[in-house]
Formats: sequence, C-alpha cells, structure tokens
Amino acid sequence: MATKLAWRAVIVFIWWCIITTTTQAIWLDLPDSGTKCVSEDIHNNVVVLADYSVINNQEDSHLHPAATISVKVTSPYGNNLHHKENTTHGQFAFTTTESGNYLACFWVDGNHRPGDRLTVSLDWRVGIAAKDWESVAKKEKIEGVEFELTKLEGAVEAIHENLIYLKNREAEMRQVSEKTNARVAWFSIMSLGVCIGASALQVWYLKRFFHKKKLI
Repeated sequence: MATKLAWRAVIVFIWWCIITTTTQAIWLDLPDSGTKCVSEDIHNNVVVLADYSVINNQEDSHLHPAATISVKVTSPYGNNLHHKENTTHGQFAFTTTESGNYLACFWVDGNHRPGDRLTVSLDWRVGIAAKDWESVAKKEKIEGVEFELTKLEGAVEAIHENLIYLKNREAEMRQVSEKTNARVAWFSIMSLGVCIGASALQVWYLKRFFHKKKLI
C-alpha cells in the first residue's frame, strides 16, 4: 500500500513539473500605443494552444463600450498563423512546422480611452499541456492508474523530445561558436601578417631613403 502511494506521489509530482513548465498563464498590460509581444522557443511538430481575453479594468464599464484589441501570431520565418482584429477574446491553435521563436503580439484597437489600463490574459499551452486527455481517455477507454500512466508516458516522450531538441540546438550553437572562433583566429593571423609586412616595408623604405641621402 505504501509503495503504491509512493508511486502515485512520484507520478503526480512529475506530471505537475511538466505541466508547470509547458503552461504559461500571464497577464499583459497593453500601452495606449505600440505593441506588446510574448515569444517562446518551440521545436518542430509540437501542438500549441492558447486562449486570450481582455480583462475590463474600467470602473464605469457599463457607460463605455468594451475596449478591443488586435492579435497576430507569427512563426520564426514570419508566416502568419493567427490574425484577429477588433476582438475582446479568442483562441488560436496550431502545430509547429518550424523550430525557433513563435511570437504573439497584442495591441489596442479601438474603444479605448487614453490613460485607462487595459490588461490581456493569455493562457499559453505547449506540447503535452495542450493535449485533450479526457478525449484520449474516452477513446481508449482507460481510467484510474492506467490513465495516469498514459499521461506519464506522454510526458516522458515530451521530455525526451525536448532533450533531443536541446541537444541538437547545443550542437548547432557549438558549431557556430567553433566557426566564429576559427574565423577570429584566421583574422588575427592575417592582421598580424599585415602588421609584420607593413613594418618590414617601412624598414626597407627608410633604409633605402637613408642610403640615397648618404646618411648611413
């Protein structure tokens, strides 16, 4: 009995750690003019799901129409994944096809009085956190410990994929660093060669000059 409770505690702890690292619920205070963006580095073939809504902070909101915002989500290569204008809430979902920083930008659209605070709530879920586990349980007819183990298996797969992604990124960064170091080394050698050549040329020219003037 104690062993089962211990295993359940471990499963719950691991699952909580994964969910907290793949879920971002944040509030954004939008300026009267300009854009506020959030980004996340996501690897290829990952499900992303997000909900956003305007939080009305006006005390006299019944006298004024609700402020609206515009939303735009782009991929690392600038592809438009979601674009909506004059809205107070919405949702976007996609599966990544590129590795890199995915950007979600928000800005004030209309019906906003200058000086009023406008806040947007963004619930950003990535990978395992975006999966509909209730539908999985109904489809595969699993429950209880088997259901928890299925979720844990998915979490382990997500961790494994993240580790592979981080390993590949680390290899890419190391390769870029090595190339940069090699270029800097060659540039230093070339600079030293130019300095030595210039110094030798100066010595030869001065020696020739003094010989012509019969100073030496």
